[in-house]
Amino acid sequence: MSYTLLGRTISKIAVIGSGQIGPDIALHFSKVLGPHRVAVVVQDIIPAALEAGSAKTKKKIEKGVETGAFKADEAEAILRNITFSDNPSAADGADLVIEAASERQEVKQGIFERLEGRVAPGAILASNSSHMEPEVIFDRLKRKERGLVIHYFFPAERNLVVEVVPGPATDPAVVDFCMAFYEAIGKVPIRVKSRYGYALDPIFEGVFLAALQIADTGFATPKEIDLVAQKSLGLGVGPFTAMNLTGGSPITQTGLTNYHHKIMPWFRTTKALDDLVASRGSWPTAFKGEVYSVDPAIADFVARRLQGAYFGLFSEILQSGIVEPGDLEMGIELALDARPPMRMMNELGVVRSLELVLDFAKVSPGFETAPVLVEQASLGPWKIPHVFRRDENGVAIVTIKRPRVLNALNLDVYRQIKEEFERIRDDPSIVAAVLTGFGVKAFVSGADIGMLAQIKGAADGESASRQSHNAQAVIENMGKPVVCALNGLSLGGGSELAYCCTVRIARKGLRALFGQPEVKLGIIPGAGASVRLPRLIDFATAWKILRTGGTISGAEALKLGLIEEEVEDNLIGRAVEIARKLASGGVKGKEINREPIPVPANLPEIDLGTLSRKVDEILRSSILEGAKLPLEHALRLESSKFGEVCGTEDMKIGLENFMKTQLKQPAKFVHR
Repeated sequence: MSYTLLGRTISKIAVIGSGQIGPDIALHFSKVLGPHRVAVVVQDIIPAALEAGSAKTKKKIEKGVETGAFKADEAEAILRNITFSDNPSAADGADLVIEAASERQEVKQGIFERLEGRVAPGAILASNSSHMEPEVIFDRLKRKERGLVIHYFFPAERNLVVEVVPGPATDPAVVDFCMAFYEAIGKVPIRVKSRYGYALDPIFEGVFLAALQIADTGFATPKEIDLVAQKSLGLGVGPFTAMNLTGGSPITQTGLTNYHHKIMPWFRTTKALDDLVASRGSWPTAFKGEVYSVDPAIADFVARRLQGAYFGLFSEILQSGIVEPGDLEMGIELALDARPPMRMMNELGVVRSLELVLDFAKVSPGFETAPVLVEQASLGPWKIPHVFRRDENGVAIVTIKRPRVLNALNLDVYRQIKEEFERIRDDPSIVAAVLTGFGVKAFVSGADIGMLAQIKGAADGESASRQSHNAQAVIENMGKPVVCALNGLSLGGGSELAYCCTVRIARKGLRALFGQPEVKLGIIPGAGASVRLPRLIDFATAWKILRTGGTISGAEALKLGLIEEEVEDNLIGRAVEIARKLASGGVKGKEINREPIPVPANLPEIDLGTLSRKVDEILRSSILEGAKLPLEHALRLESSKFGEVCGTEDMKIGLENFMKTQLKQPAKFVHR
């Protein structure tokens, strides 16, 4: 069997190197592609490395069974699907190769030179290098167009991010496939232009260097610096602990030495780092469960130093232009487990953030302050993109990209959607658009719970509802067709966003495609569902879904006419095709009824169970009264009703219950 995407078939994957990260890469491949019977091989010339890699993989899978991540039979299948071999022929015929050997130029070049004739003719050859430019790694390839870097982060089987780094000769089709492939198997691929260290490691290793320089002065210990770094940068673990966990000190030593010449003079190794690498030691960090404190004056000094370095390093990468700002912000949050720098600078104030960078530069010879940060300080807060657009021969493809919260909507995302579709409307080169979400789990998982929690009373609620309607109105009324490509589930505001598009299609086999769970949270739909859903499908069915918080599978949505088709492969390609046909008049979309609609005389009785009767009363009013009004007036009514429900006790109870239990337990509503 095999896995096919965008016309390319993957039947066998070879991971070269059974060291720190290779087995983890193989584990992820086996977990996601094992059901497709894609063979995964880990090949290494050192038997002891293979034995250690196999043992580590088995231990991680057993841990997954203990935690409930895998069922016993799934775990057995994952392990059985991975072969560990010291035979060079083990990689023969592979369609995708990930090299994860030591970070040495001659080693990597030699591996790919030997592999090129052994793998499938159209195979993709990728290196998991953490630093080296792809044009260096693949210099000895005969067919350089199929080589690129795919840089994983620790731990590779769980960390979402991979940096996709093509070289000057890499075939764009190979890059496009890798971006789509990694998204389809649950990763967050970030495209980065070739430069030594790529986009994220100079920040990770630069923060470590700043921490090391503080420790070298004796002003604070590694334990103290780790604790302050966690609090001041939002790190999951401090920089010294991270180095110990990843075994990254030797690679960082090499990286810092090369950054000195290739990025800026401040980067350099230190005697402490050189000595530790020579001794193969580890940094003195806190043991598990150890509790300690830091003197406030020391903590303030360390925090200012680390933040100055962090903001300055981020700005240098941004200035280089090797990665999109939104991808860089997202990559830092997900891969490095740190507070996103643009958001953090906006909270502190960009002017204050620049001051911290300038202060750090004064005491850090060779540290350069990027002009982009100086300019931003004069402009105000950073604009953090969550909505991305690319154009394909007259069709704009708009993607909502917030993977950490499954593309949930807040007012900033609605604003960006509105602004992007206004640009599409006014762009004469664009004839149609496609709207989709990032990943395969969710188109949009709903409204960001943080946004809902900030609503304080009826006026706030009505205002938030109207802002969502304003964004949707641009999509619905811009005079160009919009195809919603539902890549995963869409709940609440996600479903409502899809309802205002011209046509909807979905990835095949989704058990829960649409859903309106608002009543379970003690609220009603505020972004159009009480108005649009009864106009798009059978009124009685909409009545039941809205009042019970029900969901609809992809197959059910197809029968109801809520989507036009389910798509097995290349959802976006099919969406673009439909968009062009709609624009040319080759096919016609199902237009929503903008006039009042009839209400059935006998609507089904609904068993509310534990749901709020007060919320249901407001919702029924929104549905029934809205049906009697033209679409635009009905939407204004819904905003008013949403504001009304935001003034109830049950709204507060419902949101508190969601934040505590994630709806694993029903809220105890008081019906007021």
